[in-house]
Amino acid sequence: MSRKGWTFLSNHGHVLVCLADNPDMLIRDMADNIGITERAVQQIVADLEDAQVITRHREGRRNRYVVRRDVRFRHSLEAGLRVGDFVDLLRQRPRLRRLTAEESARPAVAQRDAR
Repeated sequence: MSRKGWTFLSNHGHVLVCLADNPDMLIRDMADNIGITERAVQQIVADLEDAQVITRHREGRRNRYVVRRDVRFRHSLEAGLRVGDFVDLLRQRPRLRRLTAEESARPAVAQRDAR
């Protein structure tokens, strides 16, 4: 990613957002929404599971994920923040929707006013 294309959340954060929005989301759909490979999503899901941020439950041929809201963030700068607080903050925004290139380029205030 170029320095101009950086985002506030890492891919781990993006996967967490996807799972918080839709616990039944397929790996393929997460990869498409985030813009990374399915293999990368699989590795991130494994990381989140290993860190006990999420739990995975098998339901037939599908997986269902539960975000563990009580888990604290790992970095010392965010150690006081729980995953549930982060998820709640993100729930204040519209559910997953990819922005057009034009919307992405506009400041957030202009996007909110345009709705």
